Amino acid sequence: MTTEVKSSTRERLLEAAATLTYRDGVGIGVDALCRAAGVSKRSMYQLFESKDELLAASLEERAAAFVATLLPVTDDGRSPRERILHVFAQLEEQAGEPGFQGCRYLAAQIELKDQAHPASQVAHRVKGNLTAFFRAEAEQGGASHPDLLARQLILVFDGASARAGIGADHLTGLVRPTVATLLDAVGVG
Repeated sequence: MTTEVKSSTRERLLEAAATLTYRDGVGIGVDALCRAAGVSKRSMYQLFESKDELLAASLEERAAAFVATLLPVTDDGRSPRERILHVFAQLEEQAGEPGFQGCRYLAAQIELKDQAHPASQVAHRVKGNLTAFFRAEAEQGGASHPDLLARQLILVFDGASARAGIGADHLTGLVRPTVATLLDAVGVG
């Protein structure tokens, strides 16, 4: 006999928001979100001030998993170059999975356009943390301009993620050599 643990209304709303916004975009309506979660609008508004707050909470809830699937563990003994390349290897792997539609945080920023939107602020912070990781590794690896290299790496990450997400390119054999060339050019070992 198995016992099912019924997820809370909040969990169902967060899951519905994550699933639907990743698949259909942040313009998804409140009715569709509530229907997918199996909750009433009244219940949603008791838990979240607005759809915007729900979207922000959904992105926030997935931030730790996003980081965990991309970044190597701290002090894993690998060189900064290997740690940076690890992120792009993870991106290549994720991009090859069915249903990959790019980085949900980049998509939210692009779709929302309003940097003051709560979900955009979460997405901006998460992407800023990834850029900070690249900067720290670039500095550790001896890059003379770690800020510039970090910006270049996030540009490659976002561009590769977006192109793979729309089915315009396959990343395997493309993104890691591109990043390796960039790291070679600035002497990051």
